[in-house]
Amino acid sequence: MHADVRARAENRPGVYRMLTAAGEVVYVGKSKRVRTRLLSYFRCNFPEEKGARILREADSIEWDYAPSEFAALLQELRLIKQLRPRFNVAMKRDGRNFCFLKLARGAAPKLLVVRGPSHDDASVYYGPFQGAQRVEEAVRELNDVLGLRDCANDQEMHFADQPELFSIFPRTPGCIRFEVKKCLGPCVGGCTAQQYLDRVKQARAFLDGADDGPIETLRAEMARASERLEFERAASLRDKLHRLESLKEQFARLRFAVETLSFVYPVPGHDGADRLYLIRRGRVRAEAEMPGSAGDRSRLRELIDQVFSPVERETTQIPTHEIDELLLLSSWFRRFPAELKRTCAPSAGLPSALRRRRRTAARSGRDPRSDDGNDVAADYSRAVHQPSTVVGLSGL
Repeated sequence: MHADVRARAENRPGVYRMLTAAGEVVYVGKSKRVRTRLLSYFRCNFPEEKGARILREADSIEWDYAPSEFAALLQELRLIKQLRPRFNVAMKRDGRNFCFLKLARGAAPKLLVVRGPSHDDASVYYGPFQGAQRVEEAVRELNDVLGLRDCANDQEMHFADQPELFSIFPRTPGCIRFEVKKCLGPCVGGCTAQQYLDRVKQARAFLDGADDGPIETLRAEMARASERLEFERAASLRDKLHRLESLKEQFARLRFAVETLSFVYPVPGHDGADRLYLIRRGRVRAEAEMPGSAGDRSRLRELIDQVFSPVERETTQIPTHEIDELLLLSSWFRRFPAELKRTCAPSAGLPSALRRRRRTAARSGRDPRSDDGNDVAADYSRAVHQPSTVVGLSGL
């Protein structure tokens, strides 16, 4: 393998795969300089270094070149999700203190905080957020206000309108939350199925910023407690209210961050293989080569319209299979904020700005791929009215 890498690999952006003799892909990686990265594995010490352990399992190495580091990063993520190599860690997800709010499916859905989404269920996820403890406290308040359950997933439900085949047997007594009226009690006939689902619908509306009902409920309770001179209870309700308002603010920031990750991102590529990435709500919806003719530009405009024209509901609900890409894009623009200067709103001025850049570079004898972003920014500021901005998830 070492001789093969030395003989054939080039220092270009790309993605590589480590395979066993049986053809199993045990590791997928990417690099700006594939040759240098692959050769570094052969200098790792076994068993303390991961690279040496991966190489010990591998019988062959395959690699494909990509137009840019960004293209290689996307390709790496997609291959990891497709192949699930055992040496790759948790889909390359950012290892910081991210958490997600999960709406678990079932007869009586429930809200809970999880460290990472499962790609094997049909649950709805909101996030990612930072500060799991703070989010957990706020979700507990939301559950209490709306009466949503927080018991085990396998807890059997007995709705008030549910026919009982063996009604002669007494039901299990309700939990303490049901007794103190913090849960509707779907497991003990405390509500109908529709009554419970209406509260779930209200929770989703609150998380999407469309309903302040839970906050108004707490505010009204706090006012009544103050009028009755129940100051300790009023103070407790005030703290609950602050936690719920904090959760609402986090969701508002997340919605803003997702919405601002919507633009056209042109990326200079190796040997002039420039590509355009159409990014909407934090996911790459389409990509295309740089247009070289009037027909290409017309097709690009149609593609841009297809991606950006449909109206999409503003929500912090992220499809499970797209969460990793949202994290990847947010991390990329947080690490390389200058790359935002390359982005622009989906405007007809984009192709002309890029052609102008190439002509200017050709006249000056410069390699257009060597731009640091300043010339590109100047071109784009003339081509579009409003530069793109993005909020990194680090502030959520």
